Amino acid sequence: MSDTKWLNESEMAAWMAYVAATHLLERRIEEQLKADSGLTHAQYEILAKLSQQPGGRVRMTELANRLIVSKSGLTYQIGQLERMGLVTREACPSDERGVLAVLTEKGVRCLERTAPGHVAVVRAFLIDRLTPEEVETMRQIMTKATAAMEAAPTGPPRARRPGKSPE
Repeated sequence: MSDTKWLNESEMAAWMAYVAATHLLERRIEEQLKADSGLTHAQYEILAKLSQQPGGRVRMTELANRLIVSKSGLTYQIGQLERMGLVTREACPSDERGVLAVLTEKGVRCLERTAPGHVAVVRAFLIDRLTPEEVETMRQIMTKATAAMEAAPTGPPRARRPGKSPE
């Protein structure tokens, strides 16, 4: 037997509620995006992040870090967005090895058309269901969880084995 600290009934209920809510919200977001623009949630997030950058452009490596995705996953999604005419790639003027992702005018228009529906889904199924205090508590909880994951070494934490000290 291991000395795993199993979730108690309350913790398990909280975890299962979180999992169900995030999966269901993701499904609703995907449905809305597909209906409004044919985009996936990942593609929408790329457009949204690019729109927040000066000139709608940012280095691919920086964009991957901001989106918390792999470079190869981002490259694939950027390729899809390029085929749709929503994004282009340009050489980085300050580093010949660097590549910039650039939001096109068509990408801006797509985002402007799609964003209101996206916000409506997030409001209807999450934000408007909470009090302002609960929204703040949620922000604090997710900020704390994000900080813990960003500070931890990559890979899953290991369960302790009997008779072994933690690594």
